[in-house]
Amino acid sequence: MFENAAIQIGLFTVLVTAISVPLGLYMARVFAGEPTMLDPVLKPLERAIYRVCGVHPETEQDWIEYAVSMLLFSMAGMLVLYALERLQQFLPLNPQHLGAVASDLAFNTAASFTTNTNWQAYAGETTMSYLTQMAGLAFHNFVSAAAGIAVAIAVIRGFVRRSARTIGNFWVDMVRATLWVLLPLCVVLTLVLVWQGVPENFNPYTHAKTVEGAEQVIPQGPVASQEAIKELGTNGGGFFNANSAHPYENPTPLANLLEVLAIFAIGAGLTHTFGAMAGDRRQGWALFVTMTLLFLIGATVATWSEQSGNPQMAALGINTHASATQSGGNMEGKEVRFGIVDSALFATVTTDASCGAVNSMHDSFTPLGGLVPLLNMQIGEIIFGGVGSGLYGMLVMAVLAVFIAGLMVGRTPEYLGKKIEAREMKLAMLFILIFPTVILLPAGIAVVTKAGLAGISNPGPHGFSQILYAFTEASANNGSAFAGLNANTPFYNVTLAVVMLFGRFMMMIPVLAMAGSLAAKKAIPPSAGTFPTDGAIFVMLLTGVILIVAALTFFPADALGPIVEQLSMLRHRLY
Repeated sequence: MFENAAIQIGLFTVLVTAISVPLGLYMARVFAGEPTMLDPVLKPLERAIYRVCGVHPETEQDWIEYAVSMLLFSMAGMLVLYALERLQQFLPLNPQHLGAVASDLAFNTAASFTTNTNWQAYAGETTMSYLTQMAGLAFHNFVSAAAGIAVAIAVIRGFVRRSARTIGNFWVDMVRATLWVLLPLCVVLTLVLVWQGVPENFNPYTHAKTVEGAEQVIPQGPVASQEAIKELGTNGGGFFNANSAHPYENPTPLANLLEVLAIFAIGAGLTHTFGAMAGDRRQGWALFVTMTLLFLIGATVATWSEQSGNPQMAALGINTHASATQSGGNMEGKEVRFGIVDSALFATVTTDASCGAVNSMHDSFTPLGGLVPLLNMQIGEIIFGGVGSGLYGMLVMAVLAVFIAGLMVGRTPEYLGKKIEAREMKLAMLFILIFPTVILLPAGIAVVTKAGLAGISNPGPHGFSQILYAFTEASANNGSAFAGLNANTPFYNVTLAVVMLFGRFMMMIPVLAMAGSLAAKKAIPPSAGTFPTDGAIFVMLLTGVILIVAALTFFPADALGPIVEQLSMLRHRLY
């Protein structure tokens, strides 16, 4: 069975590589304003949008103007989504006559979809109307993803421009990300998913009689279109409560493969966009290889742990070995049609990217298998990461890596010909410190308050893991969950919403400031003492820095949850 896992993970890696290169080069052309084959259709629409919105596309912004535009747009969108949820009972396209969403849940959901987190503390088919799903949630799936791509492109400009005061125009970058990147890909993926059996309609829910004579309600709706942007935009919000484990969202093995590929596609492609815009594609390849190496480590560990299963079950005489007649390992919480390998791969991919889609329940993974998704997010979700956020997070880690390399050789660090000085390092450290602060502080509050403890379903280390995972995914704008936590309470709805907002926007501001600082610098010609950032040595240094930062920051907390739970599971071997 491990050979089968190696083949599937290897094939997936090859496909991601094959997709990412042409997509990345295409995005470089789009954001450089170069001609594409979609221009005859999209250029008139783009100009019309600028006229209606009063945007002057030729006017660029400095980093402060860019950040303010992004924040104002996001705030306005969040308010509109909140109002849509609260008023949905009075609005059309609500054939189930669903009522208003509760105020705390509406606030949580509005913050969640605005920040590209798509955490769902509700069952979609019984809470949100078709209009709310499409005009509210799916709309934010597009624009929150486009905003992340826009910020990444602005950061790239900051790294590659010389003696410049501006880093682009947020409105132009967001429109082009939506029209030229997200919409075309979503149209294609939607049609393929419909072909695979995913519904796309406005029909009321179907009432059917089962063989036993009971009545069953079968939800449906405009699922395929939301599923496409959910994966491509690394959003993760499911139309149904079971998310991508539901057969209407993920009906076939081919659909499952396309969905995990879609989660990585744009994030992986942006590394090549970076290389193309920098004028040195090897720089993009160095980031891509680093991300791929970290992905393979996580996928291997998660698959091995789940395939090995629980040794305490084997101690009871239960056969847990894989064979031609059984999967072996840990099948709890997994769909039989996907099995262990596809479930572990999906869990790794969705937490490498800031995508909350799941085709199995992470809460039912072995402790070590559940630690992999948790660590993927604690690293900062920079292993391809969310669309845009993964790239700019990795660039911050690259700055930190060259700074450490500079200390080793005793010279001022450089990256892409720019000196990395005190201002850039202060901003990099601010970026790195914000992340654990907004995870560990509220998680600590949750484990010492009645409101926080009331949500856990498993007291002890696993219950702590549920709380830690919830605040980690909120800060990382992921949206997946250890499903055993009851988070639809005023305490969790409010605290997680605040964490999502901080995890998204407080992380964007320092990196935009760094981009503005670097854009103003002059280029320095490389010399014999310049540390190369496009080879294997840099890849290993960067990988090591990422793992060390995450380990030093989160090991104490992880030791109280999944690590001690894993040791407890293995305790019979220790005696």
